[in-house]
Amino acid sequence: MSFPESTISDPIPTRRFSLNPFTFLGQISEGRYWAYYLIIPSLLLVALVILYPVISGIGLSFQEMRLTRPAKNGFIGLQHYQDLLTDQIFRTAVLNTLEWVVVGVVSQFLVGLITALALNKGGIVMKAAGVIVLLPWILPSVVAGNIWALMLDSRLGVINDLFVKIGLLDQYKAWFADPNTALPATMLISLWRGFPFFTLLLLAGLQAIDDDLYEASAVDGANRWSQFWHITLPLLRPVIVATVVLRVIGLVNSPDLLLLLTNGGPGYATQVLSLYAFQKAYSDFDFGYSGAISVVMFLILMVFTVIYVRVSRVAQE
Repeated sequence: MSFPESTISDPIPTRRFSLNPFTFLGQISEGRYWAYYLIIPSLLLVALVILYPVISGIGLSFQEMRLTRPAKNGFIGLQHYQDLLTDQIFRTAVLNTLEWVVVGVVSQFLVGLITALALNKGGIVMKAAGVIVLLPWILPSVVAGNIWALMLDSRLGVINDLFVKIGLLDQYKAWFADPNTALPATMLISLWRGFPFFTLLLLAGLQAIDDDLYEASAVDGANRWSQFWHITLPLLRPVIVATVVLRVIGLVNSPDLLLLLTNGGPGYATQVLSLYAFQKAYSDFDFGYSGAISVVMFLILMVFTVIYVRVSRVAQE
């Protein structure tokens, strides 16, 4: 069998790109890699804004970086992490952080869910209440912290005055100076300021649930509790998982209220990891040790997020 001479001798055609920018873009858009070209700017932005700070922070944890002793700065390997194992303040901060986050997230979620269920009933009164509920979340941390510091002041605080008048206290109490009450008092303030976050997002999730589901279940004889347990909670699961993860990250990484109200005291009764890292960096100027604490926080949050999302199975649904 023979083939035409032109078929055998003709070279494989090569693609030539035009120098005209508009023609060039048209030719590129017809290629199979066009979608990858489009995400290159986004990848560069992510690398610049997210990956570089994370990598540089991890690298800083392996160095001695003290502004007060610049001559001794340099690579020290895992020395900071070895020091963390014997650091009693770090151990106290880990336990306080666990208590701060667990109690904070659980209490804020429960209050936020109850408030969202109440606001979901609608009506003019509930709409007005919805605006008022959001005020603690809208207030800056500095304003909220100073308001509560004055209200709980041991000399002029209105809360102390109220408790003394109704007989709950014999005398004015320094709430933030007592190791037994400092952390619970700051948790109460965190609850007041944080529950609107859950309220807002859970209310949005509740309003997205079709009322026909409740009507159909009522016809089948389901009561309010059954409707809540078998309809509301399962349909709110994606919102619950997202809000819990975001709030855990926020509580672990935000020492603003503790910094304003107690600065980790009295002693180390309210010391948490984020506040300890902040103090090491901007009070002791030990940025390497602060970087090691931050890396530990990062790893804890990563492990928690992965386990929590997998256990909730929200990703599979």
